[in-house]
Amino acid sequence: MRIFALALAGAILGATGAQATGDALVIGNSRYTAVQTLFGAQRVTVAADALREKGFDVSLAQDADAAGMRRAFAEFAAMLDDDGGPVVILLSGAFVHGVGGSYLVPVTGSGRIDEAEVLVQGFPLDAALSILSAYQGRAFLVLGETPTDPDLGLFLSEGLGELDIPQGVTVIRGPAVDVARYAARDLARTGRFVLRAALDYELEVEGYAPHTQVIVRAEDVTGPRDPSEPGRSDPAAFTRAADEAAWRLAQEADSPDGYRAYLDGFPDGQNANAARQRLNALNSEPFYRERRAEEALELTREQRRGIQRALSILGYDTRGIDGIFGDGTRGAIRRWQEDSGLRVTSYLSRDQIVRLQDQSARRAAELEREAEKRRLEREREERAYWRQVERRGEEAGFRDYLQKYPEGQFAEEARRVLQEIDDRRAEQAAGQDRRDWAKAAQANTTSAYRTYLQDWPNGAFRAEAQQRIALLEHDASKVRDAVAARQEEQAMNLNFVARQLAERRLDQLGLKPGKVDGRFDENTRAAIRRYQDSRGLRVSGYLDEQTVVRLLADGIIGLDRD
Repeated sequence: MRIFALALAGAILGATGAQATGDALVIGNSRYTAVQTLFGAQRVTVAADALREKGFDVSLAQDADAAGMRRAFAEFAAMLDDDGGPVVILLSGAFVHGVGGSYLVPVTGSGRIDEAEVLVQGFPLDAALSILSAYQGRAFLVLGETPTDPDLGLFLSEGLGELDIPQGVTVIRGPAVDVARYAARDLARTGRFVLRAALDYELEVEGYAPHTQVIVRAEDVTGPRDPSEPGRSDPAAFTRAADEAAWRLAQEADSPDGYRAYLDGFPDGQNANAARQRLNALNSEPFYRERRAEEALELTREQRRGIQRALSILGYDTRGIDGIFGDGTRGAIRRWQEDSGLRVTSYLSRDQIVRLQDQSARRAAELEREAEKRRLEREREERAYWRQVERRGEEAGFRDYLQKYPEGQFAEEARRVLQEIDDRRAEQAAGQDRRDWAKAAQANTTSAYRTYLQDWPNGAFRAEAQQRIALLEHDASKVRDAVAARQEEQAMNLNFVARQLAERRLDQLGLKPGKVDGRFDENTRAAIRRYQDSRGLRVSGYLDEQTVVRLLADGIIGLDRD
């Protein structure tokens, strides 16, 4: 009965707190499968409670189908007024996007994401943005993405995609786990700077985002409600308030004991059916305690990335190093637990994280030893090759060396020798040959060099022309590869700390990345290329998942071991 007593106290005390004016729509969808997603709809409802306590009028839908989302949106639209307060729409769940916009996926009985159903029954973000556009400067769209593995086809893609944000609207977005924490703890805090909070919770802010922006301003908050107001002595109103407070506490606890305590106090309460449904779901969830134990660790996004890196370096594919524990990561955890002789749950305890970290550190050290062995062997091979080139002293040999080792130990020496050969050839060449070559070299295109070779098939600069054609064609291919590699690096959204860690690791390995400042310049790119080449990775000069996993392997789940 403790929860009942707390609820009554909350109902009494909550009625006297400072109030703010504002309107909010909160939709939290998470139960797309039989097991509720980590930090799903149950956590988002805590944010709704926090907003209510600040005096917001809140329309709430939890694990809603299409009709439930429409009802909540209609209720929200009907209660909007122009009182000058903030207008907040908080959506958490699975999102998909297509040509026509982005959609919050409804919860269906089958749990399957069907494209056609989403297109006609999903909650369109354009509707939310249309409403918010009327409240410029005080309109907030908060989006928490739940990891899913939808079976999509031609019309839709996974995720939010790019949003067409109206002027004066602020969009805050990130993984549902981080958005839920922010929403429950800081969204309704008076005077909390949006950009500072987003940085603390590793969220992205788009659209209207001045540095001093807050959601609940001090001037929005009014004084305590007068205890003599009508309704305070109404027993029915008091019972309803106590019921609602007890229900909020049960949701916040989200445990069998919490829901049983609510039902003990309010067996016929307005949320009794929902409490019984949730109690049945928890009792049927096979690894409820393990899920809650992992939630209690409150892993940061960087710690979750560290876990994904540790799994990846051990050979368990997480399908991304993004700090979001979706089906790929859960599957990797299950396989690791099975191979490690642990109980297979797909959720991690503190001890298991420490064990995983130790295993990955040992594997990283093994890989480094193997890489050092390969590096020394490659250096021996390169030195032997160079000795042969020097002994023969032939132009073709120097050119072959540069093609094989473009950033080798003796690359500069090879280029110097070839330049001397070219200079001597230029002095000896016929005047017209030399002029045609100078023209081709100035244009520096494959067509210009091919024209030279057609005109001078046995010209003095034939070998140089052929090599430059090969280099230009190779460079064109490298440019295409570099564009793809750069996009892959950008998609990883490496933060400043991760970039500094990468530079520091390159510096420790003696690869000369330049200044360790979190900014990747040409020195850094060259160091990354040398690292990738020495480890047998795809050489691009840009960080991809495999390079990051190897490079940061010693870094960094960052969970205290005590």
